[in-house]
Amino acid sequence: MSKPSDNPADPFKKALAEATKSMAKDADLTVNFSVDPPGLAGDVMRLPQVSRRMTRDEVLLARGTADSYAMRLRHHDDATARRYAPQGQMALDLYEAMEAARCEALGARDMPGTLTNTDAKIAHDAARKGYGQVRSQSEAPLSVAAGYLVRHLATGRPLPADAANVMELWRPFIEQQAGGTLENLDHVLADQAAFARLARKMIADLGYGDQLGEDPDQQDEEAGDQAETDDEEEAGDNQGREDQQEDESDASAERSQEEQQDQSQAQVSMDDLADQEASDEAEMPEAEQPQEMPPPAPHSGADPHYKVFSTANDEEIRAEDLAEPAELERLRAYLDQQLEPLKGAVSRLANKLQRRLQAQQNRSWEFDLEEGVLDAGRLARVVANPTTPLSFKIEKDTEFRDTVVTLLIDNSGSMRGRPISIAAICADVLARTLERCSVKVEILGFTTRAWKGGQSREKWLAEGRPQQPGRLNDLRHIIYKSADSPMRRTRTNLGLMMKEGLLKENIDGEALEWAHKRMLVRPEARKIMMVISDGAPVDDSTLSVNPANYLEKHLRDVIAMVEKRRAVELIAIGIGHDVTRYYQRAVTITDVEQLAGAMTEQLASLFDSDPRARARFKGIRKAS
Repeated sequence: MSKPSDNPADPFKKALAEATKSMAKDADLTVNFSVDPPGLAGDVMRLPQVSRRMTRDEVLLARGTADSYAMRLRHHDDATARRYAPQGQMALDLYEAMEAARCEALGARDMPGTLTNTDAKIAHDAARKGYGQVRSQSEAPLSVAAGYLVRHLATGRPLPADAANVMELWRPFIEQQAGGTLENLDHVLADQAAFARLARKMIADLGYGDQLGEDPDQQDEEAGDQAETDDEEEAGDNQGREDQQEDESDASAERSQEEQQDQSQAQVSMDDLADQEASDEAEMPEAEQPQEMPPPAPHSGADPHYKVFSTANDEEIRAEDLAEPAELERLRAYLDQQLEPLKGAVSRLANKLQRRLQAQQNRSWEFDLEEGVLDAGRLARVVANPTTPLSFKIEKDTEFRDTVVTLLIDNSGSMRGRPISIAAICADVLARTLERCSVKVEILGFTTRAWKGGQSREKWLAEGRPQQPGRLNDLRHIIYKSADSPMRRTRTNLGLMMKEGLLKENIDGEALEWAHKRMLVRPEARKIMMVISDGAPVDDSTLSVNPANYLEKHLRDVIAMVEKRRAVELIAIGIGHDVTRYYQRAVTITDVEQLAGAMTEQLASLFDSDPRARARFKGIRKAS
């Protein structure tokens, strides 16, 4: 018999998995719980992880995600969806958002209890994407607003506040353009094909009719009419072919002789042409020989098969170029105000780190030697006993090498709020602390320039959607502080992390490789990189047209390359996310309040001269 689990969350997970199978009417469904983004692929459903604490938010999010996916399995038919799916990306986003809302609304009619759960999921997703802070239509996705409106009208239930904010920004426009179409919503909700036709009509009302493609219903009618016409034409064609065969048989004998003559002449001409080409090649100088174009350089040194559709719009930019100086000052003041209670605790930890670093830099001596500098402190024993030999001392060489530290901070949308604020203030305090110990510090951030692909995706659409395009978004790599810039001059730059609309998607692998390349050209003898992230790589545009593990695999490849080369010492801190699956040296914290202590202890352990002492620090796994 298997040993019973001591995790109090396991019974809940088991019960939720069985209930989900029942609601989805799929006994073969596999339900997993993971820290990776939730998803549904075939008969495998991935739900958010539930910790041992089983907080109310964790439970509601897991149940809401499970209910939403179960309703989709129960009420959604992939073949019907593909039949009516538009071709253009914006139209497709609208179509899919409305279909997801239809499935959730149908589930709520049959099982009203699912409404509370799916509300929790919607509230979590809207808060993670910052919809509550959106103030204009240009910042709010129309497709998301349309899906919210369909769900609201179909269920009659108010949306969570952040989601309602997005819906209300677009609601006047949607109702003005497609209000008549929406009046028939209740009549088609249970019929997916009828609802798909309504969704296509609504997409046209909103101004995206040119992205719909051919009408599948009209194609069926035309196909039926064409079949009748083909039957009539086939009978006439059979008679015509019989007459034609008789005429052709008479002319075939005459043509055969002429064709033989033409073929012999053509063969002679082709032979002459081949001889001429061979002569030209022999006379061509070596310098003029045609050369093959060299293959393009790989986009990643860790994985030559990693592809990027376009780098034309990628951006490596200094923080001061993304905002005016006055705005940076204002954002920095806001950051200081938000974290005033935390600064004292962070400063105490930083002072502790400073004392440990300075202790290694102080002068130390070896005593009781037979030669060297006379040890005046031991002359008293020579006076007391003249037979005692003189004592000498020698200053020991310090093992503290010149060092540079890079702090690479995840600037994704899921870091919005307190996590990014604490990450910014910790980076500030630790940078100033390390500078006092003559350790140079670089602070970098990574995100994307747009949600859902930006200009890279527009180019991909314009080129006909080639298969497996690779990374399909525009990168934004931010330099908050370069290693050679003093902290006093770049202090305000960290306020940029508070800027609304900055935090978007995260493509960790390329960001890590970028930061690693920057470190390799530094002259310091020792190089340390600390990565601070709260999740696996996520970019909706890339993952929608590539394998589900495309970005995660690349991250693992880059980490393996960095750790194998050993030119840079790599450590990571995961905020609510198990990064020990990726990094050899890593620690996971469950509360952002623990970030300052984790960063301090991790850095202190790396500077400890005793390897065994370094390995004893919590969260550090000894490298093999």
